[in-house]
Amino acid sequence: MTDISVQIADGEAVRLPGGTTVREALEKLLSGKQRKRTIAATANDAAVDLSRPLTEDTKLKPIQIDTPEALEILRHSTSHVMAQAVRQLFGPGVKVAIGPAIENGFYYDFLRDEPFSPDDFAAIEQRMAAIADQALPFIRSEQPRDEAIASFREQGEKYKVELLEELPVETVSVYQLGDFVDLCRGPHLPDTSWVKHFKLLRVAGAYWRGDEKRDVLQRIYGTVFFDQKALSKHLNHLEEAKKRDHRRLGKELQLFTVSDQIGPGLILWQPKGAQLRRLIEDYWKDEHYRHGYELLYTPHIARQDLWKTSGHLDFYAENMYSGMEIDEVKYQLKPMNCPFHIGVYKSDKRSYREFPIRWAELGTVYRYERAGALHGLLRVRGFTQDDAHIFCREDQLDDEIFNILDLNLHILKTFGFSDYDIYLSTRPEKSVGSDDIWDNATSALKKALDKAGLGFIVDPGEGVFYGPKIDIKIKDQLGRSWQCSTIQVDFNLPERFDMTYTGSDNSEHRPIMIHRALMGSLERFVGVLIEHYAGVFPLWFAPVQARILNITDDQVDYGERVYDELRKAGVRVEKDLRNEKLNYKIREAQLGKIPYMLIIGDKEKADGTVTVRLRDGKNLPPMKISDFAAKVTDECRAGRGL
Repeated sequence: MTDISVQIADGEAVRLPGGTTVREALEKLLSGKQRKRTIAATANDAAVDLSRPLTEDTKLKPIQIDTPEALEILRHSTSHVMAQAVRQLFGPGVKVAIGPAIENGFYYDFLRDEPFSPDDFAAIEQRMAAIADQALPFIRSEQPRDEAIASFREQGEKYKVELLEELPVETVSVYQLGDFVDLCRGPHLPDTSWVKHFKLLRVAGAYWRGDEKRDVLQRIYGTVFFDQKALSKHLNHLEEAKKRDHRRLGKELQLFTVSDQIGPGLILWQPKGAQLRRLIEDYWKDEHYRHGYELLYTPHIARQDLWKTSGHLDFYAENMYSGMEIDEVKYQLKPMNCPFHIGVYKSDKRSYREFPIRWAELGTVYRYERAGALHGLLRVRGFTQDDAHIFCREDQLDDEIFNILDLNLHILKTFGFSDYDIYLSTRPEKSVGSDDIWDNATSALKKALDKAGLGFIVDPGEGVFYGPKIDIKIKDQLGRSWQCSTIQVDFNLPERFDMTYTGSDNSEHRPIMIHRALMGSLERFVGVLIEHYAGVFPLWFAPVQARILNITDDQVDYGERVYDELRKAGVRVEKDLRNEKLNYKIREAQLGKIPYMLIIGDKEKADGTVTVRLRDGKNLPPMKISDFAAKVTDECRAGRGL
């Protein structure tokens, strides 16, 4: 084979015999220290194993262990090691499906008659460690697709056969690891000795290919890193996240519940949760009023024809619930509020002088989610969007988007979120409207982001079917990202609904419609708030701000008086006047994450005061009831930025 040219980045090229492996080439091009940190490479921008032979002029880029690409390869390779360990421990009766790397870890799906449990993890981890100690190489080979199908069919690996039958290629790659062979594109680690710092985390059910009508598989999740310090840090992070889990805290703090009798994904707000929600809603309404919005209320159902006109039945039907028939007319639950706001718009003739029109609604919508995707408040089937629609002229578009961003970031900051990533999502494959319309809408969003001085990431193809959008993903105390805010420019619905206004030239024009949600949904936003604050809410939106604790029964009457006065003053207060030890009641208040405990004994009763104890255990000097109420009011105003 003739010689080929191989170089790294802009370095000097070397001539090597054709068929030289990546590893052999890097030995010529890298220092010893760099080679030790290299687990794979890109060859002419394609990721390859170190064992891959080079047959043409190549630009190589080492993939070293301190890069995200290397971590993904480690995780994917570890999923193969786990699959091999499972097969060795539980026999060939276990069938394998897929095992990708995912954010922060990996998983593999198995079909097995008996359920796996966390009790199996120790044995699987022990076998994985033994495989790692053998330094088994990941051996890649290429096979004709039909030959690979026959091989996997003979092994009874029906999931691999199904995947292969759908691949429109003549040749596929497989990897052999000891006695385990898997269909895979790679690349992989040089050998299993790199798989040292791993941990299996949990097992869950998963439908094959996400289809509820297909086999239910068992998915074992794990995580792995190149060093123990990184693994320990991640496991500590997971433990902290577990403590903050909004489902657990929601139950402990009596915020919300879900009833199987009522239906999964449908939230029941308990009194404390309803209070928390009311506080958020009141703040939201006040801020929108200050920023020139008016409120709307719209129904939960509409004629099915409305959703045909809007395009939802063409582009969103799989997320909508089947309709009902009323007076021989078909109706459907609403998945969106937008057509209703358009209905309000069309209830009167509009003039250019009215613009911009800003209408907001806390509107409850219903969207289908798979049962396996439901997750507390974060993924539900009925939720309340903090929705708004702005109707404006084209010359107002840039300013309106900028104003939305300004309000958006102000509200997020008030709730404690100042770290976020911004994405500009462009036209998806399944969409409506001309290229010119999409280009104009995308340009308007970009201009507003530039004007606000906000950096953003372009997210190709992730717009909605009727227009591009800006998405803001906030980060919580643990650095996790949450999708909440979205701003969408829509030239299409005004066309579909034949919306018009009379311009200054006395002729009819189309308005531009902007869809936006700042919190996303109240359910999701509350879930994020619970995890962000670990249930320790700032005073201004804490469901309960204070709890009255008496020392003996002699202060019960005074406790009732304090309770009545504080409620009249607007303080959200509870009373615990039981004949229990004070320390016990303090402990319960701390577990309830109550900001203030108001302790009353004989001295406080005689002086008309309360002794204020903070939830962190510190005590403030005794103060008059009215002084405490004023303190709470001042703190709440400061928390709301007033």
